[in-house]
Amino acid sequence: MISKLVNILLVEDDEVDVMNVKRAFSKNKIENPLYVAGNGVEALALLNDPDVPMPKIIILDINMPKMNGIEFLRLVRQNDKFKNISVFVMTTSNEDSDKINAYDLNVAGYILKPLSFEKFLSSVSTLKDYWKLCEM
Repeated sequence: MISKLVNILLVEDDEVDVMNVKRAFSKNKIENPLYVAGNGVEALALLNDPDVPMPKIIILDINMPKMNGIEFLRLVRQNDKFKNISVFVMTTSNEDSDKINAYDLNVAGYILKPLSFEKFLSSVSTLKDYWKLCEM
């Protein structure tokens, strides 16, 4: 398990993907508080809400309505209050421009959403291992 002090924000507009993240967390025994926003606008509101604990990790989709993941990431990286948050992109976008923009904005990883739940489960397990290393 990742330290319980690590709050995680999932920015994802697809309810099936939200459910898959929750299932994968459960199967990997990740019991950390998970906050969910359906787009970048909602995610910024959560980040700025004094009643919501600041996340240490953001899992971010790219293709979302209202404000896409790259637009959200640009705003996050411009704000000193959020500069220490690790961001992992988990998306279906395999566009080179999205990958370049994400890495230029200092993401910790870029993961293509797998088609099967088993592969998705493996991706979350890899993230868990990375988070454990970061805690050391």
